[in-house]
Amino acid sequence: MQNPAVRPAASATKTEGLLHGLSFQQLLLLAFLLIAGLLGVSALRALYTLEQLMLQSRQGAAQATVLATAAQGLGQRGQALERAARQSLVLRDAQLRSNFDDMAVEARDVLVSLGKGGLAPELAAQWNAHLATVDSLMDAPPDRALDNERLVAEEFVALDALHTAIVQSIQEINAQRSEALLSQVEDSRRNVTHQVVVAIVLALALALALGIWLARPFKRLERAIRRLGENQLDRPVVISGPDDVRRVGQQLEWLRLRLVELDADKARFLRHVSHELKTPLAAMREGVALLEDGVTGELNAGQREVAQILRHNTLILQGEIEALLRFNAAAFEARQLQRRDTDLLALLEAAVESQRLQWQARGLRVLVEGPAVTLQIDPEKIASAISNLLSNAIRFSPKGGTVRLTVSMAPGQVRVDVSDQGPGVAQGDRDRVFEPFYRGVRQPEDAVRGTGIGIGLSIVQEYVVAHGGRVQLVEDGTHSFFRIELPDAA
Repeated sequence: MQNPAVRPAASATKTEGLLHGLSFQQLLLLAFLLIAGLLGVSALRALYTLEQLMLQSRQGAAQATVLATAAQGLGQRGQALERAARQSLVLRDAQLRSNFDDMAVEARDVLVSLGKGGLAPELAAQWNAHLATVDSLMDAPPDRALDNERLVAEEFVALDALHTAIVQSIQEINAQRSEALLSQVEDSRRNVTHQVVVAIVLALALALALGIWLARPFKRLERAIRRLGENQLDRPVVISGPDDVRRVGQQLEWLRLRLVELDADKARFLRHVSHELKTPLAAMREGVALLEDGVTGELNAGQREVAQILRHNTLILQGEIEALLRFNAAAFEARQLQRRDTDLLALLEAAVESQRLQWQARGLRVLVEGPAVTLQIDPEKIASAISNLLSNAIRFSPKGGTVRLTVSMAPGQVRVDVSDQGPGVAQGDRDRVFEPFYRGVRQPEDAVRGTGIGIGLSIVQEYVVAHGGRVQLVEDGTHSFFRIELPDAA
């Protein structure tokens, strides 16, 4: 059989469509690259911000040094200008005057650079005004040289005080810029911290989302495999997601269809074999009955014993065939559940009441214990499972004994324990007790040879597993009993 084409699930997301054709390994690599890229971009932005801050810090320190050096140089030029001016006034030397003019030009250049560095224009204007006054005093007639020298000295005293104000202004400018740089560093630190935190949160959210998204196909695979294991073959297996996971889903769908075919073949085989066996078996029973009735002639003692053996074995064979048909019917019906809210305790009491004649004939006490529980189950099938276990307990209980049906609660499930005071299941039979047609070692004294307890327990297992539960043989010291566990949606 070729693999069936599996249509994409109607609920497939747009993302799954975009990533169609990628394998799980490729998607995992893509997710890793996305997360690594997100963290990498955040790290690069942090490094870039740090590099910019370091560059600004170096530039600020260099500018502060230049301004401080220029302010100090302005003071030194002021002293040199004072000496040159006073000497030029006294000596009336052209070279000294030329030196003064050159130093005045350099001083004005220094003021210009300080102005570009942030010096207040009014301070530079005052400094230039004082220097212009000195320059005009030096151009006065010689007869006023002594008076002008005194005035020049006063101007340079004012220039010295102004220089002090300029130095203080430059220090304040450097301090303000340093504070601004520190504030910028703090703002950048907060921004980088926020970026890193956001990147980490986004990376974690992305990793979580991708992890959940990538895990969804595997959960679907797990559910599909569980349904196949529980013989729930009515629902198609449709798995969306990575390419290799979808291929696994297609193989599971092929397996489901194959199991459906095999199940149908098995059912047809059992029906045909049972029908073919029942016809000659009926003829054998009629023939044996005719022999026992003496239709063909009176039988002697030996012949009558042989006829009785034949009749006994035809009855056993008929029981085997009917058990086979019951098991086949139970395996089919287990997949046709009709769930509804059911009072479990009332269901147990009804099962006990339906077998009252059997347990009263053996002098037994049958007790139903536990809290009232309502479950979403198929009452007919669970009642059949309980009845099989109860019938088994009645058969194996000693006369005058007690059979208990106990309901108890466990996390997410409801338990029904069916226990008796019989010999229990032999150690060698415990692993095979649920196999169809398996006959255990320990049998009741009045049991007729046949299929043993295997058919009833196999039917119990079919019905309980169909409900998503399980039935098991529980060991309690030297005693053993059967326990049904049903899922509790509440």
